[in-house]
Amino acid sequence: MAGLFQKKTAAAALALAAALALCSCGGGAGVRRPDVVSDERQFTTPADGDLIAIFTTSLGEVRAVLYPDAAPMAVYNFVGLARSGYYDGTIIWRAEAGFAMQGGDGSGTGTGGATIYSNNPVPLEADSSLRHYAGALCAATTKGDPNSGESQFYFVAALPDSVDEAMQAELAQNGYTEAQISAYAAAGGLPYLDNTDTVFGQVYEGMDVVDAMANVETVVSEDGADTHRPTDDAAITIEKVTIATYPGPTAAETAG
Repeated sequence: MAGLFQKKTAAAALALAAALALCSCGGGAGVRRPDVVSDERQFTTPADGDLIAIFTTSLGEVRAVLYPDAAPMAVYNFVGLARSGYYDGTIIWRAEAGFAMQGGDGSGTGTGGATIYSNNPVPLEADSSLRHYAGALCAATTKGDPNSGESQFYFVAALPDSVDEAMQAELAQNGYTEAQISAYAAAGGLPYLDNTDTVFGQVYEGMDVVDAMANVETVVSEDGADTHRPTDDAAITIEKVTIATYPGPTAAETAG
């Protein structure tokens, strides 16, 4: 596929405008996120022993449950790189309010990457039980091919109400279940990336930090275009990624 940020639609632009109207209540950067009641697996509490990733960042901690049963190659690539220290000290090189934030490139440029598979790319692992809801942790591709996953990842930062009634009707026509449509309606998300990028995890704690990362000040080019790259003063560092099993170590323990 084309890169993640080449796949945006008008829905993302509308979501960004909506972000400015949201008050701060249970979210970061002025984003209000309601609790989502759903039987969809991405909105259920992780079970004891589930594989998790803990992102210790310069803006706070984010915890995500991983789904090796649905996306084994993406998960084990991410886990292997994290355990090797690959992500430690890397930056979030792209931040887009109401859409997503992306990192995982050791070069910090957004054009690099690595895999545990002798740097061979990771193929698309689209699973119907996992969708691009807000908070989804996804494998990014950078070479115009859905089977070109490497170390880069992104968190979906779409806003509640970003999936409007027209889009919900389109999802119904495309065979989405009522539970999936309801979850998209409540949480927001990027359904046009389903079956295009691999979803391999979901944030269960620290979505306010994800929102804060997506809303940092970004560099504007000479022609006035937003590059979506955080400014030097707003740079976001992934200090380390800890792989554990739920409930995992405390924040104090990971900080140590």
